[in-house]
Amino acid sequence: MSDTSYVFQSIVAKKPAHVIAGKGCRITVQKDGKVYEDIIDAVTGAAVGALGWGDEDVGKFMAEVLPTTTYTFPAIIGNQHSENLAKFYIEHSPKGAFASALWCCSGSEANENAMKIAKQYWNEKGNFKKNKFISRDTSYHGFSLGALSISENARADEFQGILIDQEMCPKMPVCFPYRYQKDGQSEEEYTQELLDAAEKLIIESDPETVASIIVETLPGSSLGTVPPPKGYLPGLRRLCDKYDILFHLDEVMCGTGRSNPNGGLNCWENFLEPGQFPDIQTVGKTLGSGYVTIAGVLVGPKVKAAYDSGSGMVIGSHTYSSHGFNCGVSLKIQEKIMSLGLTKNIFEMGNLMGQKLKDTYLGKHNIIGDVRGIGGFWTCEIVKNKETKQWFDKNLDVGHRAQEVLFEAGININGMQGCVSNKTGEGDFVFIAPSFIITAEDVDEILSRFIKGISELEKQLITEGEWK
Repeated sequence: MSDTSYVFQSIVAKKPAHVIAGKGCRITVQKDGKVYEDIIDAVTGAAVGALGWGDEDVGKFMAEVLPTTTYTFPAIIGNQHSENLAKFYIEHSPKGAFASALWCCSGSEANENAMKIAKQYWNEKGNFKKNKFISRDTSYHGFSLGALSISENARADEFQGILIDQEMCPKMPVCFPYRYQKDGQSEEEYTQELLDAAEKLIIESDPETVASIIVETLPGSSLGTVPPPKGYLPGLRRLCDKYDILFHLDEVMCGTGRSNPNGGLNCWENFLEPGQFPDIQTVGKTLGSGYVTIAGVLVGPKVKAAYDSGSGMVIGSHTYSSHGFNCGVSLKIQEKIMSLGLTKNIFEMGNLMGQKLKDTYLGKHNIIGDVRGIGGFWTCEIVKNKETKQWFDKNLDVGHRAQEVLFEAGININGMQGCVSNKTGEGDFVFIAPSFIITAEDVDEILSRFIKGISELEKQLITEGEWK
């Protein structure tokens, strides 16, 4: 095969690795002229996979949906498949959480639409001053310009000159207990410190000008699956209520069944108090399990009511919003996941995997400083010194190097940099997000290969004099 890549995305200087076959949790990959068989796909792209590779029913779902739909432009004619998917998501969420949904093609597009929905909400209510979006340091909400504007990372910095004025996108302190909870500080005290800082920023920004507060329920590629401390998300919800601000949770990576404790869809059910809901929620990834391109924005009853009593319309429409075929196939995928209890399975098997990683690495002399996550979304942070939590020199690029070494050990994961500072790229981690279908045997095999790969990485760093 040619070493030339004709695709202008990510790696363009040479042809990247290609998956050439897959079944369940296993893939065959062609890389640098070599074929690797029986690789465990423990990250499913970027936390996208739910049913795994080569699911035998998905082709049937596509064949069933195709004759029932044709393309329609949503600003002119809708389709029943998008209605049915919205109804499914609403009915499989806690009662009263959501009232409507908009479907689109990617998480970036979902967050971009969410910002516009929030702005129009305030316009519908006659408050035209609410134009600011508060998010967090060391965050990622997508790669389109609006989504990058509410993010804080090296990618956002690269395009700073063409983003929304950052005075309109204030940033709260990052929520990261492993790094920033002080010695002797209780969880409750750390939570209160974060909430006090958030309230201070709201006041300094003028609450009358703030449209929404946006956070990832369980951060993905920005920090690596840091669960919020007890009381943090409920506290933000109360601050939004106090200052009349919309509460937007980004669950593009962590949601739609990946990290739900009740066999349902939403990650926030782990953290919010009974009766508390987001006003806006963005979703994606596992919604179509990678078989179709789909993401979405869910809106709560008060947001929907403002539109209903106002213009009755959402301004603007994308060509492939609420695409009938994608929505129809996604619904059948979600129905299969629910019927087989796979969201319950990934929560249990994922937590089993996380506990085994903790038992293997925490408190022991190696380069894994922290193991964190919930359900089917876990991270191992790599450090040079476990006592001081000192990170490796960013020029060593240990996160991406770990990805390569682990691949040679037979496991596909995502290696990243930037959890200490997304702006400078310091802080290495790898995250794991397997398909919902994994078994206890798969968990043991993932752990075995992970240990093999990390042990090899340690040996290499010792040989190079980078770690003892």
